[in-house]
Amino acid sequence: LFTINNYISNLDNSEGNLEIKYGFELFKSTPKYVGPNNGNLEKAYAGNNLSCNNCHLYAGTKPYSGALIGVVKRFPQFRGRENKMGTIQERINGCFERSMNGRVMPTNSEEMNALVSYLKWLDRFAEPDGSFKGAGYVSIQIPNRAVNLENGKLIFDNTCFACHGKNGQGVKLNNSLVYQYPPLWGDDSFNNGAGMNRVITAAQFIKGNMPYGATYQTPILTDEEAYDVAGYINQQQRPIKANPEIDFPDLTKKPVSTPYPPYADNFSIKQHQLGPFQPIIEYYKSTYKIIKTK
Repeated sequence: LFTINNYISNLDNSEGNLEIKYGFELFKSTPKYVGPNNGNLEKAYAGNNLSCNNCHLYAGTKPYSGALIGVVKRFPQFRGRENKMGTIQERINGCFERSMNGRVMPTNSEEMNALVSYLKWLDRFAEPDGSFKGAGYVSIQIPNRAVNLENGKLIFDNTCFACHGKNGQGVKLNNSLVYQYPPLWGDDSFNNGAGMNRVITAAQFIKGNMPYGATYQTPILTDEEAYDVAGYINQQQRPIKANPEIDFPDLTKKPVSTPYPPYADNFSIKQHQLGPFQPIIEYYKSTYKIIKTK
């Protein structure tokens, strides 16, 4: 983040660069500008006080933390959740409706244009086709068992609480709306429609980035520990997204750890939330000839 700050601060104040700078500030301090307490209800697009930076670390540049370098070049992109080709603006709004537990931001708004401009600026660090070594999350060996919630709680209580609080409520910067360490459940966290509420996705993110100081090269938790603590976190109460049943019009494209129905299979909601996932993965392979990895 220090390096990106330096790059951004060295931009001049031309009209285009000012838009990039605003996008960078929006990314780092989202609730200050578009959160529920920003002072302007018309621009309260986010329903919680999370920042983009709380999930896409180092302002979207940390490898394997959902890094956004090259992302604009990879759009339009097919998204199974909508079962269609989507724009980068639609993808951003997906985050606002789910991770931010909010509402759609107008595609021609000052804020949307600024966020897209910042992401386009990040593309300079990607390959010409938008590829970037460090996109997405690290792979894990999914344990061939259900999540052990007791072990997940033990890991959280011994490790994660130090930053996220014993009740997962997070810690804000001094005199700020912005979280230094985001809440992992509760009213100010992501809703159940967010990708991070899928155990496999959360475990991959945790393995490569948590606790503080971990990287994909120097992980601290094992695959099994990341799996258990992800399952524990995602069993806690959080906001519920409206109309989740309309997600994934083609249900065969639904990730196996999506925590809410309907499904194109007869496995229980509990098994989709906590595993074991191998039987579900095998079912899609044998029934639909689809190889599922998440």
